[in-house]
Amino acid sequence: MSANNLENRTPRRGFIGMLASGAAALGFTTLVSPLQVNAQSRVGAKPKTTVVAKGEADLWFDKIKGKHRIVYDVPHPNGIYPFAWPKVFLLSNAATGTPEAESSAVVVLRHSAICYAFKDKMWEKYHFAEVFNAGELGMGFQAADAKTAAQTRNPILNPKPGDFKVPGIGAVPIGINELQASGVMFCVCSTAMTVFSNAISEKMGMKPEDILKDWKENLIPGIQIVPSGVWALGRAQEHKCGYIFAG
Repeated sequence: MSANNLENRTPRRGFIGMLASGAAALGFTTLVSPLQVNAQSRVGAKPKTTVVAKGEADLWFDKIKGKHRIVYDVPHPNGIYPFAWPKVFLLSNAATGTPEAESSAVVVLRHSAICYAFKDKMWEKYHFAEVFNAGELGMGFQAADAKTAAQTRNPILNPKPGDFKVPGIGAVPIGINELQASGVMFCVCSTAMTVFSNAISEKMGMKPEDILKDWKENLIPGIQIVPSGVWALGRAQEHKCGYIFAG
């Protein structure tokens, strides 16, 4: 092999190895194996075809069904809109002849909107309202303790009667638990969970792995962890979902 050929191949193998290390640091073990295999393979060796079984997240996306399908991209807290719009989608389709059971709405909670994926005690323990700037739900949030609700609980989970009222419409059932009962699917970004748990650990003097473990154990039942939010948006569109930016 000429010196030029060796120089051309070595940087590529080194770069793939770096990708494998980065994937491992983020917890993407499913990405590490094939990257390591390529990085360690013999120069000139014939690549092997590997059939990989579907993971839990991909199987979750297979639940998307029905005639009308939509995915809401929520990278930041944006008032009640990321939760009101899925309900509007279902109601509008029902009004035009398609029952809720025949429509699919997927909500991808990523970046700083991941806070909505967790139970009440996480909001109080880790000060989510301040950390994620998620204290204001804007128009429609009518709770008596509106100013302090997000300090002690997830304001969009298990809302109290009358918490959400839309002018001209009245009370609306847009709590995450209520939307799940209507078939709305929620997922949360693992990458953002890893990044934010590390950032918070520095301020709270805790181990990032302990925070991440705590978050995973206090995830709202039914919400699926996905490798990343952008991965989830791609998968949803592969399953024929239309795209709406909601954050």
